[in-house]
Amino acid sequence: MIEKPHRPNQAAEAAFSIQKHKIILTINEVEQEIKVDAWTTVLDLLREHLHLTGTKKGCDHGQCGACTVLMDGTRINSCLTLAVMHDGAEITTVEGLAKGEQLHPVQEAFIEQDAFQCGYCTPGQICSAIGLINEGKAKTPEDIRDLMSGNICRCGAYNNILKVVQEALERERS
Repeated sequence: MIEKPHRPNQAAEAAFSIQKHKIILTINEVEQEIKVDAWTTVLDLLREHLHLTGTKKGCDHGQCGACTVLMDGTRINSCLTLAVMHDGAEITTVEGLAKGEQLHPVQEAFIEQDAFQCGYCTPGQICSAIGLINEGKAKTPEDIRDLMSGNICRCGAYNNILKVVQEALERERS
């Protein structure tokens, strides 16, 4: 006799599936009160709920860096963290870097150095570069390569991305 797998009672299942959690996040300098499921990642919140599609879903396992955003000034893989864990946090996506028509200096440098090809990884690369600069750990090209290694570019624009980060670090120091 084959036994049926245990299934929780349907009423409990339905109650769990509709329970939303209210969180408050400041996203690109705008405070937002949002209701999300407990399993909603920051990436899915940004893309699917708030329609901020600059942040990309690549591997969805934290290996490619396409989903990198800044949380409280620190770079994170938004696909690996649940939104409910960050109630009160400040998130900056690529859409929130420019001030009106004025691009962030790192965005400008990406254009000047032609540091992208297809552009899919570019938002994550830019946010990661800004986070790296905020961290203050990169001193040499080898440091930059190591600290940016979590952001993969299928097109191979690494040399120009390195130039962007080096220039940005030099500007920060002067």
